[in-house]
Amino acid sequence: MKSALAKETSTAFVSRYDKRVLLVKDVVGAHTKLGDKAAAELATQIVRTLDTVPENVH
Repeated sequence: MKSALAKETSTAFVSRYDKRVLLVKDVVGAHTKLGDKAAAELATQIVRTLDTVPENVH
């Protein structure tokens, strides 16, 4: 399975946030039975949640 991240970065600029969402989406999709849209929505929520964690906790 080719990563969505690899497809997206071939010609267009992709922000670091979008790269993180695509990475999480790929992981979620590989380890669940969620469809592409549901995996993307969950990935977005996961990244947003992780962004709220203070840096010193990372």
